[in-house]
Formats: sequence, C-alpha cells, structure tokens
Amino acid sequence: MSRLVLFNKPFGVLCQFTSRDDSATLKRYIPIPEIYPAGRLDKDSEGLVVLTNDAELQARISHPRFRMDKVYWVQVEGTISSEARAQLRSGIELNDGISRPTKVRRLEGEPLPPRVPPIRYRKSVPTSWIEIILQEGRNRQVRRMTAATGYPTLRLVRQRIGDWRLDGLREGEYRIIE
Repeated sequence: MSRLVLFNKPFGVLCQFTSRDDSATLKRYIPIPEIYPAGRLDKDSEGLVVLTNDAELQARISHPRFRMDKVYWVQVEGTISSEARAQLRSGIELNDGISRPTKVRRLEGEPLPPRVPPIRYRKSVPTSWIEIILQEGRNRQVRRMTAATGYPTLRLVRQRIGDWRLDGLREGEYRIIE
C-alpha cells in the first residue's frame, strides 16, 4: 500500500532517519516505518518534507525532469534589490552549472514568526523576504543562489511541493495523506 506523509521539518533536524552523532532526525518525529523523504532539506532549513514508500512518486517529486514546483520563503541579509531578483529569475551561475530560471517575488513584512533559535541578527543590516519557486533541487541551491547575488540566506522555509502545502501543519507535526 502506498503511503504519503507531509512533515513540517524544524530547524536543526536532519532529513533522514539515522545519524552518526546525536543530531535530531526524522525518527524523533515520525514513527512510521518504511517511508523515505522525496527530496531533502538541509539541517539549517525548515518546512515541508514529503515522505513516501512509493519509488515512482519519489522520482516525480525529486527529479528535475518532472519540473515539479518547490516553493521557498527565504529571509536574506539586506534589502534585496530588483536587480538581484532579476538575476535569480534568469538563472545563476553556480559551481555545478547555471540554475534553471526561477520565479521570484518580494514578500512584504515578516511572513513567518521568528525562528527558535533566532537567526543571526545585526542592528546595522536589515533583512528582507522573497519567495522563490524552483523546479530543480540541487544541494543547498537556494542558499548558493542568493549568496551569488550578494544577499546571503539567513532563513529558508519550504512552503509547497507541487500541490502539497504546509497549510495547518505546525513545526514538528506530520499528516498522513490518504
């Protein structure tokens, strides 16, 4: 039987079920056997992770050829310029090749409550939020892309993968989709 689980991954949790050290893993939050993440979020990122036991679904979610939208809300250091957003939209040269074009828009205000632990804060440097929609998912891609434009990522929260959303899932909670 195919299983699908949506999980709101907290900051500091590894996107796997085992660890070589004392790091928090998915096992601490999800007591469901034989499901695996379809794509990953790094330990420093938060938000939606889709887990399944269906290999075909895992491939459709994680492989770039299927062009499934992945939506991220990203807090960057500095007030991001329209030029930097245009660079992100057209593709950024990264050490593993040029990223595909993305959709980018500025988010107003503080769209999410503060993170625990808090992000690095500097009185003299403002922050801003953007939404980035990717159809690929290279290792730490969003962080590398914003850094390449001069606006390092301070916080990254995945909001949506395809049609699956975080809606109503609190940090550390999961929902089984029937």
